Amino acid sequence: MPSPKAKNNGGRSGSVPGMSTNGRYEFMSLSRSPPPHLLQRQGSDPTSARLRASESPTRRRGSGSSNASSSSATGAQQLPEEDCMRLNPSFVGIALSSLLAIDLWLSKRLGVCACEDSSWGSIRPLMKLVEISGHGIPWLAGALYCLYKSDSAAGQEVMLNLLMALVLDLVLVTMVKAMVRRRRPSHNRMDMFATFSVDRYSFPSGHATRAAMCARFLLAHLVLAAPLRVLVLLWATLVGFSRVLLGRHNVTDVVFGFGMGYCQYNLVEALWVSPVGLQLMMGQLG
Repeated sequence: MPSPKAKNNGGRSGSVPGMSTNGRYEFMSLSRSPPPHLLQRQGSDPTSARLRASESPTRRRGSGSSNASSSSATGAQQLPEEDCMRLNPSFVGIALSSLLAIDLWLSKRLGVCACEDSSWGSIRPLMKLVEISGHGIPWLAGALYCLYKSDSAAGQEVMLNLLMALVLDLVLVTMVKAMVRRRRPSHNRMDMFATFSVDRYSFPSGHATRAAMCARFLLAHLVLAAPLRVLVLLWATLVGFSRVLLGRHNVTDVVFGFGMGYCQYNLVEALWVSPVGLQLMMGQLG
């Protein structure tokens, strides 16, 4: 007759995973694969197998890392170009920004005649006279008058080339202003003499270019005494300073204008009209 105890043990061993047929428990290692009878029970439930596979730590780590990498790649692709430039500024960009900040600060500090209430507002009328002396209209009118009144061929040659130089200066300055389109300083008062549409821009200073070019022209083609030569240089310098003192231009506008006017004279010399060319032009006009 079979023993009830053995029967009960056999029944428990069939219902409890990991228990052997002799009634002793067997401990399974996590590194080893489970026994075949456990694999059969686990494989018999496909729903629980899928859930366990989806909850696997390795699968979670893999899916997390793939999601993070895909999101970072998407973020890198969607990062605007201006943000990249802002995060990685170049040395040239930093240098230009610093120079612009210094230029604006210095120009505002030197604008002591920008209005009557400024610290040097009492000499504003004098600075406006200097401004008119460097304007293009008086120079064009004076060159035309001297060309008309000149009796010698040499005088007509000089005045004609001066007139051409003034027209060339107006054309070049207008082109540069239209391309750069830098606004005038905020403390400037738009009460200038005979302004045009392009005069709302400040870079470069047309007065500075004209003063530098005309100073070189007069010193090269007119016989002047030493005191007069010094006065010509002082006039050109004062015209440039008046642009900053009146608040019309920034410092860099005037500095670039002086350099541009100095180089314009070289172009005038290269395009110089000789007496023979002058006679041909006069003959065609006559």
